[in-house]
Parts: sequence; structure tokens; C-alpha cells
Amino acid sequence: MKRWTLFLPLFIFVMLGFFLWRGLYLDPKDVPSALVDKTFPEFNLPTLVDGKNRTLKDLKGQVHLVNVWGTWCISCKVEHPFLVKLAKQGVSIIGVNYKDDNDSALKWLNDLGNPYQFTVYDPHGKLGFDLGVYGAPETYVVDQNGVVRYRHVGVVNESVWKKTLEPLVIKYKAKR
Repeated sequence: MKRWTLFLPLFIFVMLGFFLWRGLYLDPKDVPSALVDKTFPEFNLPTLVDGKNRTLKDLKGQVHLVNVWGTWCISCKVEHPFLVKLAKQGVSIIGVNYKDDNDSALKWLNDLGNPYQFTVYDPHGKLGFDLGVYGAPETYVVDQNGVVRYRHVGVVNESVWKKTLEPLVIKYKAKR
């Protein structure tokens, strides 16, 4: 056996250690969405408030923010007052209640306000899986044709709205 092969396990260990160390410094927000410029995934889910089933057709015709949230999500609670403010300004927001309890979600909306035109209930996370959600909150800009134009991972606040989301909403509203 050649002598250099004795060092092969050490080399593999060092390389593996390097990649693990490098992964600690990657920002998950930098992971692009495979859905950008593709149609929003098909869905047929009940809404939280009235149980009426909604589908992809309900997203078409208007530019929306689609916000994935859950009562278990601390960042969602931080983000929620700003979403309420945006809704009062006329921004169309659709909610996806992700892997949550229906009663808890309804209580949340009653207590904190409901910024959503409607919120679909995704208790098993199928729509979230189809969207590529790996946490909450996540917010998508969806154009009037039902095409995903942008994905934001993390809290939507004044800065994110002004710098990123609002210009996109304005851009796609103008493309009617």
C-alpha cells in the first residue's frame, strides 16, 4: 500500500471540517428560491376564518404579498404589527398559516389584528413544502398572473418594505 493513502482519512476529515465551518457563516436569506419567475404552487386549502377553500385562482388578478406565518414563530409576532399597518395602507396580503393549530391562529388574529385578505390553513405544511419554506416568516411577492417574483426570508419591517418589497409591488402593479 502506498504511504500517501494513510493520510487520506485525515485529508477527508479536514475537508469535511472546513465545509462545516464555512456553513456556519452562510446566511440562509441568501438562498435563492427555485420558484422565482415560476407560477405559485397549486393549492386547495381552507381558510382559517370561514373554512372556505381557496385555490391558486384566488391569487390571480392582483399583486399580493403572500406571508407564511405561525403562532409558534417569535419573528412572526415581531413582524405582525407592520403587516397590519401595510394592510391599512391598502397592500394586499394573503396569509399561509404554516404547521399551526387552527384555534391558536384564530385567537392570534383576533387579538393582534388580521392584515390578511384571507389566510389559508396549512396544518401539515404541504403548501409550505411546495413553496420551499424552511422557516417562518417568509414573504413572497406574487404578481397578478400568479407568478412568484420575489421571496423574502425573515421579518418584513419598514426597511425591507421600502427598500425591497414596495418597489417590486409597484413595478408589477404597473405591468397590467
